[in-house]
Amino acid sequence: MSDLTKLSALAARDLLLAGKTSSVELVQAAEKRLAEVEPKLNAVPTLCIERALEQAEAADRARQTGNAPLLAGLPIVVKDNNDVGGVRNTGGTSIFKDRISETSDRTVAVMERNGAVVLGKSNLSELGGAQTTNSVFGATRNPYDTRLTCGGSSGGAAVALATGEAWLAHGNDYGGSLRIPAAFCNVTGLRPTPGRVPRKRLSDPFDTIAVEGPMARDVADLALFFDAMVGYEPGDLLTSPLGEPPFLDAALRPTKPARVAISADLGLLPVAEPIRAALDSFANTLTTAGISVHRGSPAVDGAMEAFRALRGEGFFAAWEPIFAENYEKFPKPVLADLLRGRDQPGRAIVAANRYRSELYRRAVDFLDEHDFLICPATQALPFPVETLYLTEIEGQPMQDYLDWIAITAIWSITSLPAIAIPIGFSREGLPIGIQILSHARREADLFRLAAWIERELALPKTPIDPR
Repeated sequence: MSDLTKLSALAARDLLLAGKTSSVELVQAAEKRLAEVEPKLNAVPTLCIERALEQAEAADRARQTGNAPLLAGLPIVVKDNNDVGGVRNTGGTSIFKDRISETSDRTVAVMERNGAVVLGKSNLSELGGAQTTNSVFGATRNPYDTRLTCGGSSGGAAVALATGEAWLAHGNDYGGSLRIPAAFCNVTGLRPTPGRVPRKRLSDPFDTIAVEGPMARDVADLALFFDAMVGYEPGDLLTSPLGEPPFLDAALRPTKPARVAISADLGLLPVAEPIRAALDSFANTLTTAGISVHRGSPAVDGAMEAFRALRGEGFFAAWEPIFAENYEKFPKPVLADLLRGRDQPGRAIVAANRYRSELYRRAVDFLDEHDFLICPATQALPFPVETLYLTEIEGQPMQDYLDWIAITAIWSITSLPAIAIPIGFSREGLPIGIQILSHARREADLFRLAAWIERELALPKTPIDPR
């Protein structure tokens, strides 16, 4: 592994700004690392190295003239459901296997204006789910054990980071897609408040469940990338001018909180024993540090029923124009979502929206009292890559392909921001991660707390070779 690919994004950017390396050299180092890792993992199946080198050369010229943008030419990967100009965008489905994007979408355009150099497109789940496999490119494997899944749907992004294929990785999140693969691969991810990051063109511009966000190997890198993603875009009406200090400033000022709440299972979910044990140990660490730790969470009974109704409505609205002619190409679990959206009565949507409002109010009241809620980012450890989704956890049957991601999906419908960070490893050496929730638009508080936890736990952050 090249010394350059082992560097954090911040360290690599410092070398760029000091003139001690170039963006072209970083692209070349990444290209070599991709060639080493991809045959074993399949994280970034679509590469655009020539395009990246052109961007890198432009970034190098800009620095030499004193016009370096925020990322200064750092190479990144973009999830394969966003548009990168001139590059294939399959969405992980045979429906779009030959689609080439004419231009970069809003999300990618912001990152590129801020100095991101796109190496390629990272692999993802097929139209939904949290296992990175699809009919176009196949499965992406977990670098900590290549027999296992990396989670999803932003799984290729997490693997690219964990193995040093890229310094930063873009992802998006509906039911946990930034948080689950981060937890499975010992990296970090942020599901931001809707409106922080401009989104690609959606069928429903008023939606507040789907968000775009950053992934990185550590909290400071995550904050740096978030700074390069946020901003106002007229095409996304939820966005607004910031007027805040850089989020990197918050990440570089680790802050111990006075109080937090912790829940392993939200009072009702099955959670694998190694994850419970890791969370108990983590809670003891917080208590020993003098933090007031409350055990509990807002009531979430009925949350998954609301999530399924809202997901069905949103999915069918998005796919209805091409649904009939591509019926056979939708994976069966996603097809069930679409049929639910098509066939559910209006009162189901009314009930789901009413529940969503009530859950949001309960969560806000709870955070008013405890500041942060910490819970696992996954209910299970990574499982065999051939398994599309878990059918049981700790002996409790899963209703469908969504049940095993309930611990993240539930919080998606509140639209509250959540940061995912590692807290340790199982006895078998598999990563375990948590998600931390706070009030809307308080990402800076999340970065400060996550940075403090990262410093206290001192877990390894250097990229690994596949095992």
